[in-house]
Amino acid sequence: MVFVNSRAVADRVPAQASADLDVERDVELVLAFLNTCDAETGTELLDAGESWRQWCTGRGLGEAGGHEQARDIRDAMRRAVSGGEPARTAPADDPISWAVPVVLRDGIPVLGGADALGRVLAAAVHLVHTGHWDRIKICPADNCRWAFYDRSRNKSRTWCSMRVCGNREKARSWRERHTAVN
Repeated sequence: MVFVNSRAVADRVPAQASADLDVERDVELVLAFLNTCDAETGTELLDAGESWRQWCTGRGLGEAGGHEQARDIRDAMRRAVSGGEPARTAPADDPISWAVPVVLRDGIPVLGGADALGRVLAAAVHLVHTGHWDRIKICPADNCRWAFYDRSRNKSRTWCSMRVCGNREKARSWRERHTAVN
């Protein structure tokens, strides 16, 4: 027979709810970072230092750092979640790296960020370690390429939106099949 201290169990529930909020916050931050380029409108926020600084300031992330480094890391992360080519052709002993300190928050070690890019990477590492990273995907539509979080039960979502990208692809596929038959 197992006896459970109800107070000990009750004390853990708010911590779990807090962790869930942290995951949601991290998902939002990582998606926003991955979507700093927009294929549909042709905009690239990381082409200029000023737009990168504004993006960081608007999210309260602190010092922006170099936009070239941010673009390299963003592109590597986008390739990783899209299942594309390796992020870089450099040897394995020369990976892209960024300092992300470990800080104590109420005595609990957590990843911190010394600057904006460090905070984004800390959020991404948190998603990897909590099993949420594999739910971040890139829409396969060539004119979209938007990063999204797959909330489907079996992680099978393909499109950022079935109403837009999924519908376009299904309509195009239907037209191709029926044009070939006629």
